[in-house]
Amino acid sequence: MTYRFNFVKSSYSTASGECVEVALNVPHTIAVRDSKDSDGRILRLSPTAWAAFTAARAFDGRRR
Repeated sequence: MTYRFNFVKSSYSTASGECVEVALNVPHTIAVRDSKDSDGRILRLSPTAWAAFTAARAFDGRRR
């Protein structure tokens, strides 16, 4: 079965347009892409890798 990612824009978008889009609709995969380049490359992560990434990002945000 072939899946099509349904991307949504991150709620952390900046006014200058720096943001990513994330797709959570494909089983066992989190897809991330640059919102300014929707035809560009897609980063595919496992749920475990995504959890580690978001936890590290949240920790880094608290240090600022």
